[in-house]
Amino acid sequence: MSTEALLTGGSYGGGGGVASQRLSIDDALVQHAGEFGRWQLRQFVLVSAAWALQALHTMVIIFADREPDIGCAIGDGQCGDRCAGASAGWVWAQGSGSSTVAEWGLVCGERYKVGLAQAVFFAGCMIGAGVFGHLSDSFLGRKGSLQVVCFLNAVFGLLTALSPNYWAYAALRLLTGFSTGSVGISAFVLATEPIGPSRRGAAGMYTYYFYSGGMATVAGVAAFFQSSWRLLYVSTSLPSLVFALAVLPSLSESPRWYLVRRRPDDAMRVLRAIAAANGRRIPDDVGLKIDDEDEDTSDNAGRKVEVPASSGTVLDAFVSRTTRARLVLLVLIYFLCAVVYFGLSLNVVNLKTNIYLSVVVNSLAEMPAYLITALLLRRYGRKPLAIGTMLLSGVSCTVASLIAGEGAMSVLRMACGVVGIFGMAGTYNLLIVYASELFPTEVRNAVLGCTSQASQIGAILAPMVVVLGERVPFGVFGVSGIIGGLLVFYLPETMNKPLYDTMAGLEKGERAASGTEEDERAA
Repeated sequence: MSTEALLTGGSYGGGGGVASQRLSIDDALVQHAGEFGRWQLRQFVLVSAAWALQALHTMVIIFADREPDIGCAIGDGQCGDRCAGASAGWVWAQGSGSSTVAEWGLVCGERYKVGLAQAVFFAGCMIGAGVFGHLSDSFLGRKGSLQVVCFLNAVFGLLTALSPNYWAYAALRLLTGFSTGSVGISAFVLATEPIGPSRRGAAGMYTYYFYSGGMATVAGVAAFFQSSWRLLYVSTSLPSLVFALAVLPSLSESPRWYLVRRRPDDAMRVLRAIAAANGRRIPDDVGLKIDDEDEDTSDNAGRKVEVPASSGTVLDAFVSRTTRARLVLLVLIYFLCAVVYFGLSLNVVNLKTNIYLSVVVNSLAEMPAYLITALLLRRYGRKPLAIGTMLLSGVSCTVASLIAGEGAMSVLRMACGVVGIFGMAGTYNLLIVYASELFPTEVRNAVLGCTSQASQIGAILAPMVVVLGERVPFGVFGVSGIIGGLLVFYLPETMNKPLYDTMAGLEKGERAASGTEEDERAA
């Protein structure tokens, strides 16, 4: 009954009667429930913790697949061919179980398997991002999708620790990637959709702090389990199981998802819970409206008909002239961004410095980027910051590619890399906020899933770039960052624009904005 009322001219409040005041979710948050109070803070912190879980499953490969120190057991100069391993007298300093490289001899002619295992993980991320991006917008919802992928992450991660051989290991990394690819996307949308418009952008910028925290955590855990890559996988997988079974059941689904799925009573129930936790109240005569309800939904006889829920696929965004160019540009930008970000993260093996320290330094370098971009976001907007951070990263990586030598030169290259990851971390943080505002609720997760797939393609290529040596990878990262920054020029600004519910509502809003701009130019 409430769905019919919502779509045929009436809407229902929480008191059982027809609402006389119909508001969008943004307006209901601003006027009554509160934009960012105790309810949103709790939801934001607990949901965003999933970003740390994604970092654990992603960055564990740096340590599990590392090449440990190797020494000659019978004395220097007495061992044979190093590629022959134990048969030639060579022994791994921390034991054969310290990494997959040591256990399965992934050196010399077998070294490509390290990059292959990392690439198939990101290939799994690419597939999973598309699948769960669609399911999150359709029947599973944001919360349901996040619960499924976190549970699968734990299962596949624990099974990885039992891998009997390399090929089983690679297959399980593929499956782990499949469930990892959409963790951050689902968490970001679930955490930020219940937040009011003036606080949403800044809050979204802070989600990546959890990812950086996860990166630093995995370095600490790896330092503790240096002698066993299998125990490392167990320790980085169990938190996902705890999160899926103990944390997520206590959290709420997004009211925006309820609304676009034509479940306004559930959406209002969540909003009233937000208001109550924030010490506020939504009047009984307030109901919700969706932003396309003013579109003509009459049949040939002039009768109003119910509008079906959106299919929630990325095709909805691609067929629209309003969003097609946005989607294509974001796919390209995300691809280039991922080549640089994941390339710099994995490139620590080429820096000839302490691998644990390098990962921690990279994670710490990201944190100021999140703070600075969050502070500047409301002042300068999404577009200028995205351009500036990508160009900063691209230029610093280009400089690093021109630095040759070891010792002090190696440290200088590392410093340029830190600046590069600082800039690209800021870009990644901005892009998810930017992309979520460029598309409406009914396709938001599907679009973010698509851009995440592009990101994973870049991540697949990143390990292949890393094996090219010390300086060439920096050159590739530099060119990618500069091109990506130039592409951002063609995206529209979204600062102070409404967060639309539907494709029809977005197109109507863009037409109205375009007409206003034309009137201003004519005046």
